[in-house]
Amino acid sequence: MDVFTILIWVGTLIFLGISFAKDPHKTKRALRMAFAMGKGMAVSIFSIIFAIGLILTLLPPANIAAFAGKQSVAVATMASALLGTVTLVPAFIAFPLVGTLVDAGVGIIPSVAFLTTLTMVGIVTFSLEKREFGTKFAVIRNSLSFLFAILIAFAMGAVM
Repeated sequence: MDVFTILIWVGTLIFLGISFAKDPHKTKRALRMAFAMGKGMAVSIFSIIFAIGLILTLLPPANIAAFAGKQSVAVATMASALLGTVTLVPAFIAFPLVGTLVDAGVGIIPSVAFLTTLTMVGIVTFSLEKREFGTKFAVIRNSLSFLFAILIAFAMGAVM
């Protein structure tokens, strides 16, 4: 575990302790509500984790690199962005994966498009997001995230 994660846990426990000291009844009720919500979302979360594993097994970085390396920058960027939208992956998984792609020869612009859509857009997580936040919100958030991911990729290409 890194220092940042430890600090998050320590901070959480401190604030939980303060909350418990201030009003134990409300704190217990809030914890029960949080665990109930977590239990309700567990199936969706495990489905997402399973889908991530399956997708990364079917599309290993070497295959992605081989495809993206043979295309023009525009085609490789759009293809990489579309591949990245398949699932929403946490940054601590996405960054090493994209590092592998760059090391394998994928250009910066397609790699950044893949990274940003991988962390900001999620087709697999869409049903969970739709259920929790509503269809309109999920569509707008994912559409804007995709658009900004493309803009970020080309901006990074210009900077690098």
